Amino acid sequence: MHSSKDEIEGDEELAASSGSGVSRGRRYSPVVAHDNDRAVLEMSSIDPRSSSSTQDHKKVKVNIQQDVDSEGSIPNHSVNGPQRESKLELFGFDSLVNILGLKSMTGDQIQAPPSPRDGGNVSITLERPRPTAVKSGTLMGVFVPCLQNIMGIIYYIRFSWIVGMAGIGESLLLVAFCGSCTFLTTISLSAIATNGAMKGGGPYYLIGRALGPEVGVSIGLCFFLGNAVAGAMYVLGAVETFLDAVPAAGILRETVTKVNGTNIAEPITRPSLHDLQIYGIVVTILLCFIVFGGVKMINRVAPAFLVPVLLSLMCIFTGILLARHDRPAVGITGLSVKSFKENWGPAYQRTSNAGIPDPNGKIYWSFNALVGLFFPAVTGIMAGSNRSASLKDTQRSIPVGTLAATLTTSGLYVVSVLIFGSVATRDKLLTDRLLTATIAWPFPAIVYVGIILSTLGAALQSLTGAPRLLAAIANDDILPVLNYFKVVDGSEPHAATFFTAFLCIGCVVIGNLDLISPTITMFYLLCYAGVNLSCFLLDLLDAPSWRPRWKFHHWSISLVGALLCVVIMFLISWSFTVVSLALASLIYYYVSIKGKAGDWGDGFKSAYFQLALRSLRSLGASQVHPKNWYPIPLIFCRPWGKLPENVPCHPKLADFANCMKKKGRGMSIFISIIDGDYHERAEDAKAACKQLSTYIDYKNCEGVAEIVVAPNMSEGFRGIVQTMGLGNLKPNIIVMRYPEIWRRENLTEIPATFVGIINDCVVANKAVVIVKGLDEWPNEYQRQYGTIDLYWIVRDGGLMLLLSQLLLTKDSFEGCKIQVFCIAEEDSDAEGLKADVKKFLYDLRMQAEVIVISMKSWEGQGEQQESIEAFSAAQHRIASYLAEMKERAERDKTPLMADGKPVVVNEQQVEKFLYTTLKLNSTILKYSRMAAVVFVSLPPPPVNHPAFFYMEYMDLLVENVPRLLIVRGYRRDVVTLFT
Repeated sequence: MHSSKDEIEGDEELAASSGSGVSRGRRYSPVVAHDNDRAVLEMSSIDPRSSSSTQDHKKVKVNIQQDVDSEGSIPNHSVNGPQRESKLELFGFDSLVNILGLKSMTGDQIQAPPSPRDGGNVSITLERPRPTAVKSGTLMGVFVPCLQNIMGIIYYIRFSWIVGMAGIGESLLLVAFCGSCTFLTTISLSAIATNGAMKGGGPYYLIGRALGPEVGVSIGLCFFLGNAVAGAMYVLGAVETFLDAVPAAGILRETVTKVNGTNIAEPITRPSLHDLQIYGIVVTILLCFIVFGGVKMINRVAPAFLVPVLLSLMCIFTGILLARHDRPAVGITGLSVKSFKENWGPAYQRTSNAGIPDPNGKIYWSFNALVGLFFPAVTGIMAGSNRSASLKDTQRSIPVGTLAATLTTSGLYVVSVLIFGSVATRDKLLTDRLLTATIAWPFPAIVYVGIILSTLGAALQSLTGAPRLLAAIANDDILPVLNYFKVVDGSEPHAATFFTAFLCIGCVVIGNLDLISPTITMFYLLCYAGVNLSCFLLDLLDAPSWRPRWKFHHWSISLVGALLCVVIMFLISWSFTVVSLALASLIYYYVSIKGKAGDWGDGFKSAYFQLALRSLRSLGASQVHPKNWYPIPLIFCRPWGKLPENVPCHPKLADFANCMKKKGRGMSIFISIIDGDYHERAEDAKAACKQLSTYIDYKNCEGVAEIVVAPNMSEGFRGIVQTMGLGNLKPNIIVMRYPEIWRRENLTEIPATFVGIINDCVVANKAVVIVKGLDEWPNEYQRQYGTIDLYWIVRDGGLMLLLSQLLLTKDSFEGCKIQVFCIAEEDSDAEGLKADVKKFLYDLRMQAEVIVISMKSWEGQGEQQESIEAFSAAQHRIASYLAEMKERAERDKTPLMADGKPVVVNEQQVEKFLYTTLKLNSTILKYSRMAAVVFVSLPPPPVNHPAFFYMEYMDLLVENVPRLLIVRGYRRDVVTLFT
């Protein structure tokens, strides 16, 4: 095998001789062994071209892309001999060396395979190592980029003016105030950045993974706007500096402003607004062409932009040390204690748009306004985190480099305040916008060049970084509207660059640096507040995954940093603050409505989890008061019969579950039982649970899906009713459809299963709601009219009344009225019972018509013809079944047996049960044939009674009633008379 020159130079670890193929380096591979070998791990030195495979426990497909010999076989030069099977077969997993060692073997990032119980095949491709990009350290990767972004146009052309306006004392307060904000944000940034690996997107990635995609996208887009507007600010700063240095370059005449109230006699000039706009647009277009054509070149020469900055700073401080009275210009005093004292206090006043003092000026400057003007001079702390992918050690470089840049620039600003306030008069500080160039030694041109190059470099970085931020947001596929800005990994975001250039040119047209600066401030402060809130939430929750390497952090520091960001926003301008917050809120709302759901393991999910745990503990294990009682239905999705494979739940069961909630409040648990062995059907259960969850979301039901594997339905339900739920959040109502198909020959097990489920609910103290006529149940768009009839026979704690009231809250039943039917034993009791029930309903705040039916009138009424026919048929079937039971018992010489259990049959009692259900069915058909829905109490299954007989009773009860809810309460009240 022959390696090309590029391959040899690109792979430092795998350096092979071009002619001989002899390995010059040592590579390690996982060693495999036979099943009967000892469970040990070995490592061997092998030829880089050799391969070693492991036993396939999980259907792991390994495709090794390498050279083969002439016969098509892959050479194996392992010193350990031929390939052998994994020694760790006992554990059921591939060896960690075999899996995780692939990364060190290939030099590629390979995701660890899922657990064997997660299902699916894992395909891993081993390729030859690719040349890796040169990684940066703390100095060039974090410190220098942060220093370049922090040190910018504000320091050169506004800082001396700020000292003259605010005075030395308040200027120091201003630097400390703004610097503390970015310092606390850096602390939070360091904690989050050292809590795991980072991908592209910088602060957007950190905030989105901590506060969720909605917050991340909203703040990320605002941060993108801030970067785009900052590019315009840098362009305007460079153009203004150029026009001040070369006035003859102005296309239009400069504006001349007479100085009023000062000792300086000469007029003060400034560049024309239209010149700023024209030159700014041209420069922006040129920068965009550079971005399109030479981003790699820009990244290579970016450190060179720092040299003019450092050189200009040296010239400025040298000029300050050499300055004397009125040298090099009028108003310069040199380092003077007198000037220090005179410039200590503030001198807030009105100025023109150019910042020149003017009693008739439109702008009045205060400390709050200066905060907005100066704050962009302390931004740029995210430059290092934006380059996380190119850092050797992000866990160390980001905290150290960012903090070093922040403290260095803050110290420079403090020193500059002191020396600027001591080197010139206040009038000179306020009127000479480029005092730094005036005082520089040996000549001002160095400062002009430094300003122009540093600002153009910063603008170029903004026009390069902002599109990548937008592309990172688009690549997360949260907002479909951003799909136009998606890019393939490694490609240039041309569409996002066009959009960024358009925004930048729009801001350049404004032409006023002092109006643009507060806008940038708001967007940056939003981002910093997001970083602080992210760290605050993660630190306060302290989840097991929160283990940052940066230990100097606390949730209170992050909270103070977030509050400080909000305070600075309102100090600058409450109107700009409201607009920026409104913009972020609109983006958040849009993302929550139109965005695609994504689970990034954010802090809010952890907060919800901890809140749920605390709420669950606060509820305790005691019974919930009736005023706080909520229905928590457990819904059997497929208890009887078969549904299409792509329909995991009867559609009308989901509609009925929504009818049991008031305004959607409450939780439903959708259950399905799969027959079989758990170890064999576990994967089927996972797939069924995922399908059921998707269907629940599709039907807009607030609930969870659970799939249980059990030998049969009875055992599965018995386990569910005992263990499902936690504390007081256990299901309290069992909902299932009535098994109308139980008579089919292939479904003879249904009666015993149905009766067993009801008995299990009685023992577990669960309420039961059985829906008959489920196919006829209306959806939310089918309006129902008529009555909701309640046949209230036994005490059920008010569950039947409460369910009827919940139905009235739904659009499909809001046009119905409730009728309550009660049965009195004597005619004389009817009026008293009616009055008592009316009073009871009035105290319960329920409106219903009460109808009392006496037992005597019940006896005297004529049965419905269809009820009599059903009664006769039931008698005949019961008699036949009883005869078969007796014949079997005589033949086998055993007691009467049904469903494998001994039973006791009292034929008179059977006739009584049949007659009672006949009378009740006839009453329902007489009074409620046209009712929208009928409620009736569920008779409990008689003890030691054949399940077949109970099903006959139930069939006779529900005969010819199209839509019926059979309800059984439990041993507690769910409604209360008291407030």
